[in-house]
Amino acid sequence: MSVTTIDLVLRLVAASGIGSLIGLNRDLHGKPTGIRTMGLVGLTACLLTVTELADVDGGARGTVFGIITGFGFLGAGVIIKDNTTTRIHGLTTAAIILLVAALGIACGKGAWSLVAPTAGITWVLLVIGGPFESWLRSRAKQDTDHDAPP
Repeated sequence: MSVTTIDLVLRLVAASGIGSLIGLNRDLHGKPTGIRTMGLVGLTACLLTVTELADVDGGARGTVFGIITGFGFLGAGVIIKDNTTTRIHGLTTAAIILLVAALGIACGKGAWSLVAPTAGITWVLLVIGGPFESWLRSRAKQDTDHDAPP
């Protein structure tokens, strides 16, 4: 199956658009990565994948592994341990960087049947997951407060 230039451009647009939408959630929550960063992660992963698929300039086998390694390193850079508490910040953002890279790879490969549900599940986790975690923490705290002796 031959891939047209229009199809390749649509893949690039989809990867950057999906990454940007996921980044919007990060921006709205004041996180260190946002619309531009996530859009660029998706676009970069897609471009590298499309380049391999199109065998541009001889191609580069193993591109997907390089993408995962590179963006895993980028994600590690946003993880911060608070030395005054036992809290670690940035794990969700790091995971999202890797996920957006994977979505970019899927867009680059034209795996649309995986892209849409993955993007949808991601959005649900980001929008509902935070409030749900907060609710669970408040419930656990209430249970702990009730168990404490007066």
